[in-house]
Amino acid sequence: MPPARDVLTVSALAGHVKAQVEDLGRVAVLGELSKAGVHASGHFYADLKDSGAVISLVAWRDVVSRWAHIPQHGDQVVVRGVVTTYPLQSKYQIKVDSLEPAGLGVLMQQLDALKHKLMAEGLFDRDRKRPLPFLPTRIGLVTSPTGAVVHDMLARIAARCPRPVVLAPTAVQGTGADRQIADAIAALNALPPARRPDVIVVARGGGSFEDLMPFNSELVVRAVVASAIPVISGVGHEPDVTLCDFAADVRAPTPTAAAEMAVPVREDLLAMLDGAHTRMLRGARQLIRRRREQLSHLQRLLPDPQRMLLQAHDRVQMLGDRLIQAAPARVLRLKERVDTLARVLAAHDPSMPLQRGFVRVLRGDTTLTRATAPAGPITLVFADGRRQGTLDEHIPGHVR
Repeated sequence: MPPARDVLTVSALAGHVKAQVEDLGRVAVLGELSKAGVHASGHFYADLKDSGAVISLVAWRDVVSRWAHIPQHGDQVVVRGVVTTYPLQSKYQIKVDSLEPAGLGVLMQQLDALKHKLMAEGLFDRDRKRPLPFLPTRIGLVTSPTGAVVHDMLARIAARCPRPVVLAPTAVQGTGADRQIADAIAALNALPPARRPDVIVVARGGGSFEDLMPFNSELVVRAVVASAIPVISGVGHEPDVTLCDFAADVRAPTPTAAAEMAVPVREDLLAMLDGAHTRMLRGARQLIRRRREQLSHLQRLLPDPQRMLLQAHDRVQMLGDRLIQAAPARVLRLKERVDTLARVLAAHDPSMPLQRGFVRVLRGDTTLTRATAPAGPITLVFADGRRQGTLDEHIPGHVR
């Protein structure tokens, strides 16, 4: 055992380390910002990184207030300040008193170039975005099968509106993760209709800029665009934005929010159904009431059927009486007309002149009316019979 005077407390050791680090004095460091942002307190926090290391940055509120603009994730900057430690977490950081932009980092430049290329192809256009199904039959999840994210999402879906979930497990960071994510999206689209999901959620939890790089891959973007199934992107936390977010039909700020977007709240659906049922009953009652009012109005406009029948009966009775009264006179007038017609007809009867001594001369069925008729056989019709004769061809008009 070392002598007691050589045994240090944790605080003493942390203080000794702090003094040694701060002996470095003021430094100037070039690097790329990651996870940069201003806290609600007004202080600025970020990581400064290069290909080999990462160090934390903090700039107090009074320093931030002097900046012309707030640096963003991916900015290449030169920071000046004092290296110090934070004993409660055994970490060291640069306490920034000056920060100057030094241009975009290499990764951000490459990502920006890819973003503009895909945008020029129209892969991020709003008019190709599709609406999400209101109540999907099943949901596809493209995420890591381990970790809190998948459990949180499954729990959220079960709590809101239980739906069957098809999990397409995949790595969400590291080499080859982008290929696995793209293949998982394609595999869900290739399922038979009975198992195919109606919506796909691509998700992972928060992480560094480098951790989220698979979701900035061109492979993933093209797989999302090629999906026949609508896609929700729930990658990282709200400040994190990836190319997958631009390509997806809907972007969610977190994986849990993506799960909430995928399904409605069951209680809300039941409330909607109850409301619709109530409105339907109210509408039916109003319709019946209006129809009754219309019927009542029409009834008031129509005459009394009993009175109409009585009026019709009275009219029929009156017409019957008039008919009975008019019938004898009508019959008498008709008889007189018939008698008159009979006399006219008798006057024109060709047999009447025969009674007065006239003779009718026929040739066949034709009555001869002229003495110049050609000679030939004729029939003489008398009142009491007929005689045959011939018109003399030598003596015109003479009959033999």
